[in-house]
Amino acid sequence: MLFFLRKKKDTSSELKSGSGVCIYRYSLIVKLKPFNNMKKYFPSSELIINEDGSVFHLHVKPEWLADKVILVGDPGRVALVASHFENKECEVESREFKTVTGTYKGKRITVVSTGIGCDNIDIVVNELDALANIDFQTREEKEHLRSLELVRIGTCGGLQPNTPVGTFVCSEKSIGFDGLLNFYAGRNAVCDLPFERAFLNHMGWSGNMCAPAPYVIDANAELIDRIAQEDMVRGVTIAAGGFFGPQGRELRVPLADPKQNDKIEKFEYKGYKITNFEMESSALAGLSKLMGHKAMTVCMVIANRLIKEANTGYKNTIDTLIKTVLDRI
Repeated sequence: MLFFLRKKKDTSSELKSGSGVCIYRYSLIVKLKPFNNMKKYFPSSELIINEDGSVFHLHVKPEWLADKVILVGDPGRVALVASHFENKECEVESREFKTVTGTYKGKRITVVSTGIGCDNIDIVVNELDALANIDFQTREEKEHLRSLELVRIGTCGGLQPNTPVGTFVCSEKSIGFDGLLNFYAGRNAVCDLPFERAFLNHMGWSGNMCAPAPYVIDANAELIDRIAQEDMVRGVTIAAGGFFGPQGRELRVPLADPKQNDKIEKFEYKGYKITNFEMESSALAGLSKLMGHKAMTVCMVIANRLIKEANTGYKNTIDTLIKTVLDRI
């Protein structure tokens, strides 16, 4: 809180002209320091730090985190990524979260497994941001914030003729069926609201059908250009809240909207078509944009829903995508 005295000459008519006397009045001015300039404190209930100084779920310490981060869903895929490192600084595993930091062609890189789904992305991205931008000793936000580069390497289902099995798809935009970003302030400021309205109107969903309402978020354009270059498909990805019903798969329980996938495949907005299904890209792009990080998702198509083909032996070929990302990140 800052205090000032304002000095003002009294020019009221009560003063006699030519008296040679000047009268000044003083008023007290109080200015409050803006809240957003104050350091925010994070109590132990909100930011849980383990006894060894690592963050709660990932069990990673701040000094282990590189500026370049590769995210994979499968913990087993971490070893495949790290097999290309020249050296490893650290390796830690907790639940579905496995982390290795090492060096690839002179670049310091951290690879982390997230498990499946946007709920896990919420944990991983928040804890990575905490490791980068919160002082674990004082529990306060750092004065100089750090921007991470986050690239998710995953698998997906193709929805168009130009996304057959084996295609690499970069998610320029993601449509979140998960609803995660709706719980964060600033959601509308970072989302593509006209695209959202066009999609909802096209799908004809209302009430609680296929709720919560989807959100549309862009990946980081510079990172997309760097990773996709000219040899990957750029498209719109739906990040579904599940593998079966939310992606239009029907086993024993009927779908709420049996024509969901037909409508999705036919949707077009300003030249964009929906290219693929996966389960994490929207939360990654959305949270990263809110936090000031660069993020994108690139997936290999292992099933094409349009022509009903699938490849369960993809694990032998996804290493090509991994090496491409490592070279370009």
